[in-house]
Amino acid sequence: MAGQLEGKVAFITGAARGQGRSHAIRLAQEGADIIAIDICAQIDTVPYPMSTPDDLQETVRQVEALDRRIHAVQADVRDRSALQSALETGVAQLGPVDIVLANAGIFPLSLHPDPREWQDVLDVNLTGVYNTVEVAIPSMIDRGLGGAIVLTSSTAGLAGIGGDNPGGRGYTAAKHGVVGLMRAYANSLAKHSIRVNTVHPTGVNTPMVVNDVMQEVLQADPSMSNAMANAMPVPMIEPVDISNAILWLVSDAARYVTGVTLPVDAGFLVNK
Repeated sequence: MAGQLEGKVAFITGAARGQGRSHAIRLAQEGADIIAIDICAQIDTVPYPMSTPDDLQETVRQVEALDRRIHAVQADVRDRSALQSALETGVAQLGPVDIVLANAGIFPLSLHPDPREWQDVLDVNLTGVYNTVEVAIPSMIDRGLGGAIVLTSSTAGLAGIGGDNPGGRGYTAAKHGVVGLMRAYANSLAKHSIRVNTVHPTGVNTPMVVNDVMQEVLQADPSMSNAMANAMPVPMIEPVDISNAILWLVSDAARYVTGVTLPVDAGFLVNK
């Protein structure tokens, strides 16, 4: 039986692990081929270990195990020319892009704040999202068959959380900015039948959240841990929970859904 996304191509950033890998696998399960992008390197102000080339190869292995095609490239979303090149080589191999998932992000939170965190998190989590969409939309418009774009925001994109240091405040500011980008794109791209939405996860069981540095921060400030509590009795959700929401947003089942901020948050926001 054909999947919901049979014959479609998805351009996914931050695809080496965590939510990005989950999205690549879930969309591949429904028939999509994948152009997978990840920096696979460390950013100085990020205190937890970031993805590696081996992580990206594991995403490739899992997508290919589903008998889907994948073109994986190490590229930094802050580098628009590198993103453009990755997209073009992916399209040359797999065909035009139908789906864009701007997922790459960092959360430089620690007990030893660095003033550079502010700029780094804005560059990755906001400008990187802008770059991702900007390189993808010209060919989507030229093709004339519409498409779907989902930008990964956060519950921090709808609530004033994130901590009182440069990285935490930058994260919250960037994730709010992603909502503004989404609304602007949803308006300007609607005439081309390109839908644009944001998804807003609560804490997700990924290396960005589950690491020694984050545990150290939460233990040092119990009030922050309380502020991150969900209404439902789960401390975190799984990456596939976000992937399933995204699958709906990019599928024909949501063909007239655009401009929405979709929380997948176990009641986090209603609990505030």
